[in-house]
Amino acid sequence: MKPKVNIVVLVDVIGALSDDTLHNGNLSIVDDSALRSTGQGTTELCTVVSPGQVVGWSVLAVDLQTPVEIRSITFLDPEGRPAAAEPPAADGAPPAGESSAGEQLDLDDWTAVVPPWMTPGVPYRYRLELRMHEGPHSLFELDTPALLCGGPQN
Repeated sequence: MKPKVNIVVLVDVIGALSDDTLHNGNLSIVDDSALRSTGQGTTELCTVVSPGQVVGWSVLAVDLQTPVEIRSITFLDPEGRPAAAEPPAADGAPPAGESSAGEQLDLDDWTAVVPPWMTPGVPYRYRLELRMHEGPHSLFELDTPALLCGGPQN
């Protein structure tokens, strides 16, 4: 079992900004999980992971002239609402993607550890928020990707 699963978000920034959507072929998500993820190359990737495994998200712009950043990753409850926040880490460190002052960071790469309480076989959807360039129409959200716990790590 690989100690880390990489999820790569490929964005056609010009297409997304022109169409005002991440759909219509403007976004593709892939991973390198060895555990048979589904939806490879689509907006509905379901990455199979194991408890304790590290998951890393990276975003790449197909158009090299316009930057794209991961603004946030928020896990959702079964009704599609943001899930209750996790308690702070025992060492007092802020959650991934958040500074000690509580402000949201804009990053190309995010990393998290799969928690041991995930129920095997249940997809945990997350909201991926991307920022492209600047301006009032530069933020995009996608609620369809998920992590799926495939069981204990070997």
